[in-house]
Amino acid sequence: MALTDEAIDKIKAMILDGELAPGSRLPKEEILAGQLGLSRNSLREAVRALTAMRILITRQGDGTYVSSLEPHLLLESLSFAADVSQGRTALQLLQVRRLLEPQATGLAAAVLTPEDLQELRDILDRSRAATTVEEFVAHDIAFHLRIVEAVGNPVLSMLLRVLSTRTQRVRIVRGSRTRHALDNAHQDHEQILGALQSRDALLAASAATVHIAAVEQWLAASLNDDPLRAIDD
Repeated sequence: MALTDEAIDKIKAMILDGELAPGSRLPKEEILAGQLGLSRNSLREAVRALTAMRILITRQGDGTYVSSLEPHLLLESLSFAADVSQGRTALQLLQVRRLLEPQATGLAAAVLTPEDLQELRDILDRSRAATTVEEFVAHDIAFHLRIVEAVGNPVLSMLLRVLSTRTQRVRIVRGSRTRHALDNAHQDHEQILGALQSRDALLAASAATVHIAAVEQWLAASLNDDPLRAIDD
């Protein structure tokens, strides 16, 4: 095992054992290095890696702390992986999204307030007025995220953000026949909103499934036609 990996494992063990609680400050570098039997260089590398994972946070001039360790915070570090996903990896992310988001949409049907539904209506109106793919995607993300947030599970919200990031969505829309893709998306969104307004959980989940599956099917077909071309792969 590399020395840095060993250092990471030792710090993680301290967190798991309760020696370092969420929000607590790490001992000074020389003290922690001696306590763990590590060189200061190995410890620094481990701290950098754990900071990138959002397990640790560094406060300028104040030291390094254990983060809150909330799952939705830790999931943020996975967003880059979704951003750069290509080909079959992007397809696999969409498949997981299709397993999760329709269920969340169905749950939201029972809890969205009239104000929430009006906000969703406003988002779709702005979406139709979008003049660029980037602008449309921003509204698309806002629409789906607002629905999922109504469920009240921040882990689910962050996980679905990770599974379909802004960068990934822009690439998919641009890779398809853009006008056709946008028209279909607008129609799908209207069907989802209509089901939510009717408080029909099953219909809302079904509409969301159809919407996500359409993108998934397009990407799968693109891979079969030209696996080296599909969304930049």
